[in-house]
Amino acid sequence: PDVLTYCRAELLQENYFHAVLEAMKSIAAKIRAMTDLPSDGAALAQEAFGLSSGPPRLAINALRTDSDKSEQRGFVSLLTGLFGTIRNPLAHTPKVEWSMSEQDAMDILTTASLIHRKLDKAY
Repeated sequence: PDVLTYCRAELLQENYFHAVLEAMKSIAAKIRAMTDLPSDGAALAQEAFGLSSGPPRLAINALRTDSDKSEQRGFVSLLTGLFGTIRNPLAHTPKVEWSMSEQDAMDILTTASLIHRKLDKAY
């Protein structure tokens, strides 16, 4: 499923805070479904895609060249950044204390969509 599968109802209601929260939760849920890992957030990203302890459970490319490995490490950083800067504040801060504009929501959802497409091609 694409990112809209997880947040369409909230978007139609213009509930951008919860649309983004659902989209972000969907990324972790998809990674857990692909790997059977129980962790969440940055730990999940590192356990699923990290290169520090041998071959990763999931790869977004062939990991043959330095550029491939750099892209893989960047993907871990992107996931970690999204969990830390978007998902965690949304999950732990009341909606009235953390505003979510339509433009911010669209930018975040575009990034979440990219992540979903990368995950769909990961092996």
